[in-house]
Amino acid sequence: MESYFLDWANLLLRWVHVITAIAWIGSSFYFVFLDSSLTPPEDEDLKKQGVSGELWAVHGGGFYHPVKFAVSPPQLPKHLHWFFWESYSTWISGFALFTVSYLYSASTYLIDKSRMDWAPATAIVVALGFFVLFWLLYDAICRIFGQRKNGDAIVGALVLVLVCVASWLACHWFAGRAAFLLVGAMIATSMSANVFFWIIPGQRTVISQIKAGQPVDPIHGKRGKQRSVHNTYFTLPVLFAMLSNHYSFTWSHPQNWLVLILMMFAGAAIRQFFVMRHGYKLGRNGNPLPYALVGVVVIVGAIVWMRPAPVAAPVANAPVSGAASADKTGASGHSDFKAVQAVLEQRCYMCHGAAVQMKNLRLDSPDSVKQHAQAIYQQAVVQKLMPMNNATGITDAERALIGKWFEAGASTGP
Repeated sequence: MESYFLDWANLLLRWVHVITAIAWIGSSFYFVFLDSSLTPPEDEDLKKQGVSGELWAVHGGGFYHPVKFAVSPPQLPKHLHWFFWESYSTWISGFALFTVSYLYSASTYLIDKSRMDWAPATAIVVALGFFVLFWLLYDAICRIFGQRKNGDAIVGALVLVLVCVASWLACHWFAGRAAFLLVGAMIATSMSANVFFWIIPGQRTVISQIKAGQPVDPIHGKRGKQRSVHNTYFTLPVLFAMLSNHYSFTWSHPQNWLVLILMMFAGAAIRQFFVMRHGYKLGRNGNPLPYALVGVVVIVGAIVWMRPAPVAAPVANAPVSGAASADKTGASGHSDFKAVQAVLEQRCYMCHGAAVQMKNLRLDSPDSVKQHAQAIYQQAVVQKLMPMNNATGITDAERALIGKWFEAGASTGP
C-alpha cells in the first residue's frame, strides 16, 4: 500500500508541478518578449506620463496595447497584478516531488554505491547542500560582479563554471538519474530565490517609495531585471535536466556529467537566439542566428559522440553469468525462458520476489513474467532503468538475452 500511495503522490505532484511550471515559464517568456519588443511611444500624452516603451499586439480576436514605465508610473492603479505565485508554487511542488521521488527512498534512487557508498541521511544532506551552496555562490557572483563594467559577461562566465563544477560533482557522487535532476532542481531553486529575495522585494520597495511620495531609486528595477534575465536563460537547461530522467542513455553515459553540461549549454545558446530575435527585428542588435546554430551544432555533436557501438547478437542458449545454462534438451522457447529466468533470479528477485514486491510486481513466477513481459523489456532492455542504478550488476549480454526472448514472443511455457 505504501508503494501505491507513493505512486499517487508522485503522479499528482508531478501534475501540479507541470501546470505551475507552464504558468511560470509562460509568463517569463512573455515578459522577455514584451521587453525586447517595446518601441518608444509615439503619442505625446504617453511620453508626458513617462512611458518608455509600448507594443501593439493582436491575440484572440482583440487588440492589446501594453506600455512600460521604466521607473514608476505617475500614480499606482487600484489593482496591481503581481507575478510571484507561479514561481513559488512551482518550487514548492517541485521540491515536494523531489522529496517523494528521491529523498524518501534515498537508498534506492539517490545513492549509487559504485560512486559513493554513504548513508541515506548523508546523501540527503549533501543533496540539499547543493541547493543552498549554489544559490549562495551564484548570488555572491551577481552581487560582486553584476554592476561592474561588462558585468553581465563576467557573471555569465562565472556561473557557467559554477554549473560545470556542480554537474561534475553531482554525477560523481549520486546515481546518474538523480544527479541530472539534482542539478536541474539546484538551478531552479536559484530561479525561485531570485524572485523571492530580489525581484519581489525590489518591487515592494519601489511601491513603498511611490506611496510615500519619495523619489524612486531605479537600482531596484535594474536588479530585478538582471535576475529576471538570468532566469530566462536558466529555463531551457533546467527543462532538459528534468526531461532527461526519462532517457537513460543520457544519465547512464560514462561521461554523463559532460552530456549534461553540453546539453544545458546548448539550451542556453538557443534561448539566447529567441531573446535577441525580437531586438534584431527592430534593428537593435545583430542577427542572433549564430547562437541557435551553436546550440544545434553542440546537440548534433553530442548525438554523434554518444552513439552506441554495434553490439554482437547474443549466442542462443549461451550460459548466463555462470548462474545457469539453458536447458538444451527442451524446446527453443522454453530454453530461452529458462535462461531469462536465471537472469531474473540473479538480478531482480531481491526487489520483485517472494520476500519483497516493489511496485507490487513479482517476477518469480512464469505467469507474472508473461503478464509483465512488455514492462520488463522496456525497463531492462530499451530504457535500461532496471535494476535501479544497476545495483545487482546486470550485464549487457543479459539485457540482450531478455530482448531476444521478448522479440521471439516472450514464451514462458514448456
